[in-house]
Amino acid sequence: MQTGFVHLHNLLRWIIVILLLVSLVKAYTGWTSKKIFAASDKKVWLFTMIASHITLLLGLYQVAMGRYGIFTTQLPEGTSFMKDKFYRFFWMEHPITMIGAIVFITLAHGMAKKSVADEVKYKKAFYFFLIAAILLLAGVPWPFRGEIIGRPLFPGA
Repeated sequence: MQTGFVHLHNLLRWIIVILLLVSLVKAYTGWTSKKIFAASDKKVWLFTMIASHITLLLGLYQVAMGRYGIFTTQLPEGTSFMKDKFYRFFWMEHPITMIGAIVFITLAHGMAKKSVADEVKYKKAFYFFLIAAILLLAGVPWPFRGEIIGRPLFPGA
């Protein structure tokens, strides 16, 4: 089951990256082209938010009860998780940056419901999605992050 959750969490990461890029492009083109806000934009933003929230739930389960979860792992006596690069990243840095990214994705989707000018809606959503993308890219354990933190682009590969 743990392996399935890790694979699903990873798959949803790629879905979020794609949807986030599409949302960024839609928000930027809507803002610069002064388009009228469309229902298709709202749907893409909604799907981005839904995928990120599902990924958050899977990730919170993994942080708490997963193979290296807070409640299922016992650190050696006298060891602080803040001094251990692996546990610091997966128990603190990764969850905090991902929760931050999801907050900004949720704020961007919230702009779709606001009764403000379409240009303002697109502009604010673009900046929220941009901040979310930066946080997401900074918090993912990409393969180039090193031997301890880095993970393959696709589990099992």
